[in-house]
Amino acid sequence: MERKAGNIGHDAAALVLGIETSCDETACAVLDGAGVVRAELVASQIADHAPFGGVVPEIAARAHLAALGPMVASVLRTAGVRAADVSAVAATVGPGLIGGLIIGGGFAKGMALATGADFYAINHLEAHALTARLPGLSAVPPAFPYVLLLVSGGHTALIAVEGVGRYRQLGTTLDDAAGEAFDKVAKLLGLAYPGGPALELLAAEGDAARFALPRPMLGRSGCDFSFSGLKTAVAQLVAARPAGALDREDAAAIAASFQAAVVATMADRLAHALAMMPSASGVVVAGGVAANQAIRTGLRAVAARTGHALFAPPLRLCTDNATMVAWAAIERARAGLGPDALATPCRPRWPLDMTAQSFIAGRRVSVSV
Repeated sequence: MERKAGNIGHDAAALVLGIETSCDETACAVLDGAGVVRAELVASQIADHAPFGGVVPEIAARAHLAALGPMVASVLRTAGVRAADVSAVAATVGPGLIGGLIIGGGFAKGMALATGADFYAINHLEAHALTARLPGLSAVPPAFPYVLLLVSGGHTALIAVEGVGRYRQLGTTLDDAAGEAFDKVAKLLGLAYPGGPALELLAAEGDAARFALPRPMLGRSGCDFSFSGLKTAVAQLVAARPAGALDREDAAAIAASFQAAVVATMADRLAHALAMMPSASGVVVAGGVAANQAIRTGLRAVAARTGHALFAPPLRLCTDNATMVAWAAIERARAGLGPDALATPCRPRWPLDMTAQSFIAGRRVSVSV
């Protein structure tokens, strides 16, 4: 089929549809070639997964399948455009839960094939990495190179963002991701799913100095993280309390102490990353855990102390969304990367830095490719 007119990298009037289905949020958005958001929509699956205390992949995939078609139709109507008007369709094809990736990626490929639009296969982590550059979020968007702190339920890493498609891992978690640690500690405290936001609210009531919890990796060389020991320390603290439900004052103090330990660790690791990358123009924090205000405050202090600006997307763009997916496609098009072949596979594991030793070592024991 002949390609339709409209280069999303150089034509402000071109339209790109973004689709995100990597975990437990179904999202779609329409942006023009200048990065202006024409419409965006997100459907959460929290109610579907809450009875199980976490995301169930099969339930997530079925929910994406049921929601995606009507949501795309709705977001196109809101934007005042037809499917035939879209110049490119961008979808997250990794990393994430394979069922959801196949549904979102397959829908995008089918739409591209039917309409003649270009297809962009987007790395979910790259979408987070570039979100802060979306026009209108700051007076002067972050310029390359910058340091990215990516913090979410499945990822915690410090990355040198040297350009679109050019990423170098400075450090990563050796065990739990930050969001995973938040959720596990929240469960220990008896908080409902999703645990991270609930723990942040509870921590606001507590005395962060009441319990002395470890600061994993604090002061060590490099930029790696570790949260497993901190989680274990909280578990031991909870186990030492009287049997039954925790007293709210105790629970709030534990939550506050845990959060303070995470903030201190992240601030220390970020300081090391900035020392390793003196050419950095600033710091970008992205991912679902970046919505935590205590973490933002701690990182902002480090950035200010070292003479760097901190860029943090608005809360709606920290959690999974399709606006960042569409914007990543525009960034890639401007850099001459893409469009991608319709045969591009979905990838449950897809790090930004394919040369990172943590990824290479993981591949030796992983059944996922």
